[in-house]
Amino acid sequence: MLQELSHMDRITQLQDEIQQLLTIMANTVGYLTSRANFVQLTGSEIPITKQRNPEKYDEPDVFEANKKELVTDLIVKAKQVEYLIQSLPEPEPEAEQEKRLKALDEEMTLANEEYIQAVARSKDLHAQISTVLRLMLEETDSGLAGSAKTR
Repeated sequence: MLQELSHMDRITQLQDEIQQLLTIMANTVGYLTSRANFVQLTGSEIPITKQRNPEKYDEPDVFEANKKELVTDLIVKAKQVEYLIQSLPEPEPEAEQEKRLKALDEEMTLANEEYIQAVARSKDLHAQISTVLRLMLEETDSGLAGSAKTR
Protein backbone atom coordinates (compact mmCIF):
# COMPACT_ATOMS: atom_id res chain seq x y z
CA MET A 1 0.00 0.00 0.00
CA LEU A 2 2.84 2.37 0.89
CA GLN A 3 4.46 1.69 -2.47
CA GLU A 4 1.16 2.52 -4.24
CA LEU A 5 1.04 5.83 -2.35
CA SER A 6 4.57 6.54 -3.52
CA HIS A 7 3.51 5.89 -7.12
CA MET A 8 0.52 8.19 -6.70
CA ASP A 9 2.80 10.86 -5.22
CA ARG A 10 5.01 10.62 -8.30
CA ILE A 11 2.02 10.89 -10.60
CA THR A 12 0.79 13.92 -8.67
CA GLN A 13 4.26 15.47 -8.87
CA LEU A 14 4.31 14.77 -12.60
CA GLN A 15 0.93 16.44 -13.03
CA ASP A 16 2.16 19.48 -11.10
CA GLU A 17 5.38 19.69 -13.13
CA ILE A 18 3.50 19.39 -16.43
CA GLN A 19 1.14 22.16 -15.27
CA GLN A 20 4.15 24.33 -14.43
CA LEU A 21 5.73 23.52 -17.81
CA LEU A 22 2.54 24.57 -19.59
CA THR A 23 2.42 27.77 -17.53
CA ILE A 24 6.02 28.57 -18.47
CA MET A 25 5.24 27.87 -22.13
CA ALA A 26 2.14 30.10 -22.06
CA ASN A 27 4.06 32.90 -20.34
CA THR A 28 6.91 32.53 -22.86
CA VAL A 29 4.56 32.79 -25.82
CA GLY A 30 2.83 35.74 -24.16
CA TYR A 31 6.14 37.52 -23.60
CA LEU A 32 7.47 36.81 -27.08
CA THR A 33 4.33 38.05 -28.77
CA SER A 34 3.83 41.13 -26.62
CA ARG A 35 7.38 42.41 -26.07
CA ALA A 36 8.93 41.81 -29.50
CA ASN A 37 9.29 44.55 -32.07
CA PHE A 38 8.55 44.00 -35.73
CA VAL A 39 11.78 43.53 -37.72
CA GLN A 40 12.61 42.97 -41.36
CA LEU A 41 13.51 39.38 -42.18
CA THR A 42 16.81 38.90 -43.94
CA GLY A 43 16.30 38.44 -47.66
CA SER A 44 12.61 39.22 -47.42
CA GLU A 45 10.95 41.60 -49.78
CA ILE A 46 7.92 41.98 -47.52
CA PRO A 47 8.01 45.46 -45.99
CA ILE A 48 7.34 46.16 -42.33
CA THR A 49 4.03 47.95 -42.19
CA LYS A 50 3.60 48.21 -38.46
CA GLN A 51 5.69 49.48 -35.55
CA ARG A 52 5.17 49.26 -31.80
CA ASN A 53 5.63 52.16 -29.44
CA PRO A 54 9.09 51.99 -27.80
CA GLU A 55 7.56 51.43 -24.33
CA LYS A 56 5.68 48.38 -25.68
CA TYR A 57 8.76 46.33 -26.64
CA ASP A 58 12.10 45.46 -25.09
CA GLU A 59 15.41 46.56 -26.50
CA PRO A 60 17.07 43.84 -28.62
CA ASP A 61 19.74 42.96 -26.02
CA VAL A 62 17.18 42.77 -23.19
CA PHE A 63 14.83 40.77 -25.40
CA GLU A 64 17.60 38.28 -26.28
CA ALA A 65 18.62 37.90 -22.62
CA ASN A 66 15.00 37.29 -21.62
CA LYS A 67 14.56 34.76 -24.46
CA LYS A 68 17.62 32.84 -23.24
CA GLU A 69 16.28 32.82 -19.67
CA LEU A 70 12.88 31.61 -20.88
CA VAL A 71 14.51 28.84 -22.93
CA THR A 72 16.59 27.82 -19.90
CA ASP A 73 13.46 27.71 -17.73
CA LEU A 74 11.69 25.56 -20.33
CA ILE A 75 14.62 23.15 -20.63
CA VAL A 76 15.00 22.78 -16.85
CA LYS A 77 11.28 22.12 -16.40
CA ALA A 78 11.20 19.69 -19.34
CA LYS A 79 14.12 17.76 -17.81
CA GLN A 80 12.29 17.62 -14.47
CA VAL A 81 9.22 16.21 -16.24
CA GLU A 82 11.40 13.70 -18.10
CA TYR A 83 13.05 12.61 -14.83
CA LEU A 84 9.66 12.07 -13.16
CA ILE A 85 8.45 10.07 -16.16
CA GLN A 86 11.57 7.88 -15.97
CA SER A 87 11.00 7.31 -12.24
CA LEU A 88 7.48 5.98 -12.74
CA PRO A 89 7.17 2.23 -12.24
CA GLU A 90 6.75 -0.13 -15.14
CA PRO A 91 3.10 -0.94 -15.79
CA GLU A 92 1.94 -4.10 -14.06
CA PRO A 93 1.42 -6.97 -16.51
CA GLU A 94 -2.24 -7.71 -17.27
CA ALA A 95 -2.02 -11.23 -15.82
CA GLU A 96 -0.82 -9.85 -12.48
CA GLN A 97 -3.51 -7.14 -12.55
CA GLU A 98 -6.15 -9.79 -13.21
CA LYS A 99 -4.85 -11.98 -10.37
CA ARG A 100 -4.74 -9.01 -7.97
CA LEU A 101 -8.26 -7.90 -8.94
CA LYS A 102 -9.62 -11.44 -8.48
CA ALA A 103 -8.03 -11.60 -5.03
CA LEU A 104 -9.56 -8.23 -4.14
CA ASP A 105 -12.94 -9.41 -5.43
CA GLU A 106 -12.76 -12.56 -3.30
CA GLU A 107 -11.73 -10.48 -0.30
CA MET A 108 -14.66 -8.11 -0.90
CA THR A 109 -17.10 -11.04 -1.27
CA LEU A 110 -15.90 -12.50 2.03
CA ALA A 111 -16.17 -9.10 3.73
CA ASN A 112 -19.73 -8.72 2.40
CA GLU A 113 -20.68 -12.17 3.73
CA GLU A 114 -19.22 -11.30 7.13
CA TYR A 115 -21.12 -8.01 7.08
CA ILE A 116 -24.42 -9.76 6.26
CA GLN A 117 -23.80 -12.24 9.10
CA ALA A 118 -22.99 -9.40 11.51
CA VAL A 119 -26.16 -7.53 10.53
CA ALA A 120 -28.25 -10.69 11.00
CA ARG A 121 -26.61 -11.32 14.38
CA SER A 122 -27.25 -7.72 15.47
CA LYS A 123 -30.92 -8.00 14.42
CA ASP A 124 -31.22 -11.26 16.38
CA LEU A 125 -29.61 -9.68 19.46
CA HIS A 126 -31.87 -6.64 19.12
CA ALA A 127 -34.93 -8.90 19.01
CA GLN A 128 -33.72 -10.84 22.09
CA ILE A 129 -33.05 -7.65 24.05
CA SER A 130 -36.41 -6.22 23.02
CA THR A 131 -38.14 -9.40 24.22
CA VAL A 132 -36.31 -9.37 27.56
CA LEU A 133 -37.08 -5.68 28.08
CA ARG A 134 -40.76 -6.23 27.19
CA LEU A 135 -40.98 -9.11 29.70
CA MET A 136 -39.29 -7.04 32.39
CA LEU A 137 -41.68 -4.15 31.79
CA GLU A 138 -44.69 -6.49 31.87
CA GLU A 139 -43.50 -7.97 35.16
CA THR A 140 -42.90 -4.51 36.60
CA ASP A 141 -46.33 -3.33 35.42
CA SER A 142 -48.06 -6.40 36.85
CA GLY A 143 -46.07 -6.02 40.07
CA LEU A 144 -47.10 -2.39 40.37
CA ALA A 145 -50.70 -3.27 39.63
CA GLY A 146 -50.63 -6.03 42.29
CA SER A 147 -49.11 -3.76 44.95
CA ALA A 148 -51.70 -1.08 44.22
CA LYS A 149 -54.52 -3.59 44.90
CA THR A 150 -53.03 -4.57 48.27
CA ARG A 151 -53.10 -1.02 49.55
